[in-house]
Amino acid sequence: MEAAGGGEAEAAEEEQVMSEVHLGCPPRFPGLFLSRFTFSSRPLDPPGGDDGERSDGCELVASTSSSCGSPDAVAVDADGDLVLDRRTRRIGDRRRRSEDLVLTVQHGVTSSLRSVGLQVWKAAMLLTDFVLHKSFTSSEFDGVTAMEIGAGTGLVGLAHARVARRIFITDRGTDILDNCLANVRLNSSMLKFDEAKVLVRELDWKMSWPPPVGTHDASDPSSIYFWSASEIKEAEQATLLFAADVIYSDDLTDLFFDTVRQLMSRGAKKVLYLTLEKRYNFSLDELDVVANGYKHFRSFFTVQDVSPGCGGQDNATLKPGLVGEQIDLARVPQYIREYDRGKDPEMWKLMYCPD
Repeated sequence: MEAAGGGEAEAAEEEQVMSEVHLGCPPRFPGLFLSRFTFSSRPLDPPGGDDGERSDGCELVASTSSSCGSPDAVAVDADGDLVLDRRTRRIGDRRRRSEDLVLTVQHGVTSSLRSVGLQVWKAAMLLTDFVLHKSFTSSEFDGVTAMEIGAGTGLVGLAHARVARRIFITDRGTDILDNCLANVRLNSSMLKFDEAKVLVRELDWKMSWPPPVGTHDASDPSSIYFWSASEIKEAEQATLLFAADVIYSDDLTDLFFDTVRQLMSRGAKKVLYLTLEKRYNFSLDELDVVANGYKHFRSFFTVQDVSPGCGGQDNATLKPGLVGEQIDLARVPQYIREYDRGKDPEMWKLMYCPD
């Protein structure tokens, strides 16, 4: 998730925001936190009952020890005391636990709007569920080159790294990119992927595609996130793009779609899977409760009732640009246990139709 820019002197005093995913974390925790999200090759059963109990028999349990992959990352219990292991136990089914895989994510608990990429957001969990579902039920995503745009913690890219040929995890800002790289290293062993096929790279939406080519400079730690010419060519041959929770500011939405159009108009034919969470507030302009930025987001593409494409008679009247289809979330089972999907997230499949 690309964070909003700005060089105001009072930036340090910005209001802090917190993702619902982190509600079990200590809200004033300094530095970075370590959470573990569990999943297996079988999706969860639908939630049952009005009391919030789950029909799959999972419960949140605290571990007696923690193995943090970073000196800044710790685990705490549900009351905010050290040690919480955000894993679930399936009551009465110990054998199932041995089948679990764990996504270990280093993240901030709260952040300013400029640094929201350090948090895990619900839309990223949804898109990760989608990637896991594809990897468990088909070979559609196997062996492809893909890019996560505005990756934040890199959660979606990590899930796809299990089956990808190459995955570019992109965002801007050394703090966010450093955290992405830490998450790659935390997960490569558990998820059994080669770290060499995961490239963390800086992609600033304020700069037109392609990004500038740079070389590694030992005196500049951020230079490890520079692109090479060959990597840019490889990225343009990507067939899959992912973006989660990048729609929250009209200005950034403009920059995001400028980048997407430039990238999708080059190289191989691409599909963008995008998830967002509609956040409702009262608008004085419309005197109604509206989802901030949603109408602006929808203005960037033409909606189709069937799977989007750019050929054939059905699309003969389409204007050049992006076409999209909203994906029914009933088709996306939940695999990750430690979040409540709710009713506000949406998922879209977008394709680019050239002139």
